[in-house]
Amino acid sequence: MQFTEFGDGDERVLFVLGWGNRTHHENVRWLVDELVAAGYTVDLGQIPDHGSDFDEQYVRPTQARHDATDPDRLLSHSTGGLVAAHLDSAAPRVYLSPWWGMASEGLVERLVTALPIERPVLPVPFEEGSLGDLATERQRTDGPDRIAPAFLRTVADAQSRLPEFREDGVVFCSLRDHVVGVDAIGERAPAERTVLYDGGHESFSSSSRDRTVEWLLAVLDEGPDALSGPVRTA
Repeated sequence: MQFTEFGDGDERVLFVLGWGNRTHHENVRWLVDELVAAGYTVDLGQIPDHGSDFDEQYVRPTQARHDATDPDRLLSHSTGGLVAAHLDSAAPRVYLSPWWGMASEGLVERLVTALPIERPVLPVPFEEGSLGDLATERQRTDGPDRIAPAFLRTVADAQSRLPEFREDGVVFCSLRDHVVGVDAIGERAPAERTVLYDGGHESFSSSSRDRTVEWLLAVLDEGPDALSGPVRTA
C-alpha cells in the first residue's frame, strides 16, 4: 500500500482507491482537488495490483494507516470499498462503486479463481468506456493489463465474509456499471443509503461528476442525513 497526503484541512478523509487506480491519474486528482477545496485533508491510498492475501496485503496496511492518522471519514472506490468494509473504524463510510460482488459469477469465473496461480496471466476484461466517458488514455494504459487468479480468489473470499452494512454508510453507484456486481451492492446497501449516478464504473471519470461530487461532499459533511426522498440521483 502507498499513501500520499493532500491538503491541510481540519477534517481528515482516508480515501482508498480501486484496483488499477493511480495517485497521479488525472481524474483521481480531480476528485482529490475537489475534496481539498472543500476543506479536507485527503490521505490517498493506492493498493497493490497483484496481492494473494487480502487481509495481509490490503486490510492490515490500511488499518495501520487508519490507526496512525485517526481519520474523520472513510472514502473508497471499487476494490478500496472492499478494503474499507473490513476496517475496524468508527468513522462514517462512503463507498464509490464498491466491489462487493463479481460482475459475472458463472462456471468459467469459478474455475478461474480456483487456479493456484499468483502471476497475472488473465487479460483484464474491461470494455471500452466501462470506466466512464472521461477516462483518459493514461488510465487505460499505465494500469495493469492482466490479473492473477490468486488475486481474484482472495477478493472472492473477502466478498464472502463482508461485515454487515453500517447505518452511517452511503453508497454511490451506477446501474450501468459492468466492472463490479451491481446486484451485490443492492443486496447489501438499503435504497435510502444509495445514490445513483449516470456514468461508468468511476464516478470521477464520468461526465456527470460535477453533480455527483455535490452529493458526495454533502454526504461527507452531513452523513446519511444529506439524503432525502426514495431515490437519489446525481
